[in-house]
Amino acid sequence: MEQYVLTKWELENFSASDTDEPYNIQTLAVARSLIRSPSTSEQAISVIFKTLAHLLQLNNNNLTIHHVIKLLSDLAFHRTHLAHPIFDVIRSYLLLCKDECTKLATYSLAALVSVACHDHTLCSAMDEISEGLFLLLCFRPCVSVRLWLLLNAERFHIRPYLLVTVLLGFTKDPYPYLRKASLDGLSSLRKAIDVEDRGGVIEGCYFRAVELLEDSEDCVRSAAVGVVSEYGLMLIASNQETIKTDWSNAVFFQLCSVVRDMNVEVRMKAFDALGNVAMVSEDFLLQTLSKKVLGIIKENKAIGQCSEKEFELLVLNAAGAFMHGLEDEFYGVRRSACRSLGYLAVLSAKFASEALNLLMDVLNDDTRVVRLQTLEVMHHMASYGHLKLQETHMHMFLGTLVDNCISIRSATRKVLQVSKLSSSKLFESSANALLESLEIYPQDEAHVLSVLFNIGKHHGSFAACFINKHVHELEPSWDGKVTFDSARFAALLILAISASISGEPLACNIPPKLFSYAVAFLGRLSHVLGDFMDQNALLSYLVHCSASPPEFNLREKELFLSLFSGDIRNPDSGQISGGPKYHLKENSNCATEFESDKLCDHIQTENSLVEDHLLVNEEVSSSLKLILGQVKNVWPLIQSGYTVEVLRSLRVFKEELATWTTNNALQTDGNLAFTLCYISLLKLFAKAWVHFSPSRKFPFHKIGGLNMLAKLDRKLRELRCRFIGLSEEQEYHILELSLFTYIMRLSEPELCCQFSTLKKFSATLLRLELLSEKKSIQPSKLVIEFKKFSTGIGSLSNASSFDPLKFKNLLEFFSLGQLTMSGDIKQLKAELGVPNNGSENPIPFISGLPVGLKFEVALYNISVNNRLWLSMAVNEKLTQYVFLDLSQFGRDAKIRKFTYTAPFYRTPKAVSFTMRVCVGMECLFEDANVLKRSGGPTHELTYLCKEKEVHLSKHGGK
Repeated sequence: MEQYVLTKWELENFSASDTDEPYNIQTLAVARSLIRSPSTSEQAISVIFKTLAHLLQLNNNNLTIHHVIKLLSDLAFHRTHLAHPIFDVIRSYLLLCKDECTKLATYSLAALVSVACHDHTLCSAMDEISEGLFLLLCFRPCVSVRLWLLLNAERFHIRPYLLVTVLLGFTKDPYPYLRKASLDGLSSLRKAIDVEDRGGVIEGCYFRAVELLEDSEDCVRSAAVGVVSEYGLMLIASNQETIKTDWSNAVFFQLCSVVRDMNVEVRMKAFDALGNVAMVSEDFLLQTLSKKVLGIIKENKAIGQCSEKEFELLVLNAAGAFMHGLEDEFYGVRRSACRSLGYLAVLSAKFASEALNLLMDVLNDDTRVVRLQTLEVMHHMASYGHLKLQETHMHMFLGTLVDNCISIRSATRKVLQVSKLSSSKLFESSANALLESLEIYPQDEAHVLSVLFNIGKHHGSFAACFINKHVHELEPSWDGKVTFDSARFAALLILAISASISGEPLACNIPPKLFSYAVAFLGRLSHVLGDFMDQNALLSYLVHCSASPPEFNLREKELFLSLFSGDIRNPDSGQISGGPKYHLKENSNCATEFESDKLCDHIQTENSLVEDHLLVNEEVSSSLKLILGQVKNVWPLIQSGYTVEVLRSLRVFKEELATWTTNNALQTDGNLAFTLCYISLLKLFAKAWVHFSPSRKFPFHKIGGLNMLAKLDRKLRELRCRFIGLSEEQEYHILELSLFTYIMRLSEPELCCQFSTLKKFSATLLRLELLSEKKSIQPSKLVIEFKKFSTGIGSLSNASSFDPLKFKNLLEFFSLGQLTMSGDIKQLKAELGVPNNGSENPIPFISGLPVGLKFEVALYNISVNNRLWLSMAVNEKLTQYVFLDLSQFGRDAKIRKFTYTAPFYRTPKAVSFTMRVCVGMECLFEDANVLKRSGGPTHELTYLCKEKEVHLSKHGGK
């Protein structure tokens, strides 16, 4: 077929090549398919290349030449060994047509750049012609060509200063999109310009962008804001220290001049750029918060080479800039203004204090993202010590603690956590607001208690006064009972503990009995204080405090806590012995913090982790033994009809085991995975018994029975195939369950193929007998009863001779034995990923032609003897299997990771479709049920991972 197409194409080509008529598009499409197909022979590729080169030299039709250049570019991409001759062919054509057809010359130049990008050995050849051709073509009258060249200027290796000159020239082009492209080019070129160069290039770009801030087109002004910001910062960095501030103020005011622009995008970019200016005089900052020109500003005559008249205009534009931004009708502008205000607030404490008054009003904004941005700005200010909350602020600020948005509440609590409250009244207001929030939103308890602990620890005296005012709430009621189930009670106890740890003088006035109350909340409190001390240390601390006099001071408490963490602090030296040494260090906020010298030995840390892992494994093993001991008792309940109760109990067991799977050290634990799979199997048996019980009170439901048997087969196959290292007793137990499943099938003859089921039944029974003799395992009652009448089944060649009633009677003899967990079971599993694919980024394909799918595969505990298949299914009727030859991906390893490209041949006639992909493994023990699949697995598959969706579309990604 390939040879026929090529012969026909060559005849058509040489009969119609030297003409002005367009070439046959269908023939070119055939060539494109052959180029993209990986199975096309090298002989065919050679013919295609020669034909395309011939067409490029002789055909004069512009449309045909356009298609030929595209095909040559594709050919260079798919056949890299032809990159050099293809580059030479296109370059020869480009040098001939550069003076005749501008668009074809530009398209040829683009193809050369694309080929050179894929083959870096051609970069030197590209450098020889790119600069001259770029300059030649960009001054042609065709607007689309100039625009494309400016947008792709970075792809050409042009000297930076020459390119800057060209771009500056095109900022005066009459077409607005060309001016915008020039500004964007200058913005991306800034890294290639030497900051120390004083040749005036930076100033030229900056002042040209300042001129374009008044352009009539929105897109040009938006691009100009970016250039003013970027080149303004470069200009500041390139000047001497004595005039840096003047230039910084000038750039700042220039950006302020466009914050009232009519276009939303321009205003947003202007405010974003303001936040990047890292050096501004305090007076200029304060001017942006006042609509009235400040007196000290009037004293300045000029900045940054601005005339006095220009300076006055800039001041008027900058007056109240942030006030206008925070009151803008578009939330995006308000958010940008708020964010920049936070960046600038760290430059001046006075500016931050004035800005806080505006931010309080923004907390009442209608848009959630603006309120959230405001709280993030306040947190940023507090981190630098510039957040000075006043009583006038607290009502609006603390009101966000009861906002219906969880993100707003969380952000407000984070601000409180790092804030310095200047008075007891502010502390009391904050604590009461947190307690009120806790009552309204009990789901926030963990974070609220954590914040209360932190603010109490940093404001110990205020917390102690607050506790003493509310100590009556912690006293027993008239009948002598204490309400231990109250979240408010726990919050007050947290404050009491935090105040006592702070070590401030008034903290000693907390009644010791409160610490005895806290013992009842040990689990609740230790969860909150987990980062500060463990549960054992907390319990000992509470017991000691409840029995200690009020004079139990800070140093005694530190010494006491260090004893329970394995370290002993020397009260005189401020150091800890027996572990890493810490020094007390004063930071800028006069707060003490611990600075580690990192003297812990790395080996000791690893040994500690190993011990923790072994301890966790012991706890898991104990849980598995306990649960498996309970599971064996569910079968009598199933037979008695208590299916709902059994399923509920099994679900509880699974949930309890699932809590261990969140532990990173146990995510690959085979014993745990095996037990979870076993419990899932028992749940299926409980549901199946409803359909197959001899004493059922309703007619047999054929479809329901078939579905349950199919699920049982899959789960049993998974237990036998996906786990290695099973003991003979465990294998015997699973085989007995398989035997029971076959008996259920044979009890309802219309559900199964009697011959294949009897064959499986016989093979399983033989394996059970071998295991029983080898390990002296006592046969179950089910196996013993079957042997009594096994002679009545008949030969396998005559499946009609057996009696289904005998198998139905056998069901009553089944009883669930005890499954014991011994040894180290390994789970066989896989992980499958499809990089850069999703519903919004589908893989392109052509209907009827193969498509290559790239997968990232990870295999765990898989050996080369396992037969793995990649199952790719579009629907039930359209499924393709690809064999994974593991010998190509290294030797046997516990973890094997590789990238694999699988071809999918049967692409449907559709605009887009979704494919389900999974890694399956053949169950080789099922010799009795060989499948008839063409080119696929010959045995049943058990799947090693969850199905992964792959999205494909004719149009590809956006």
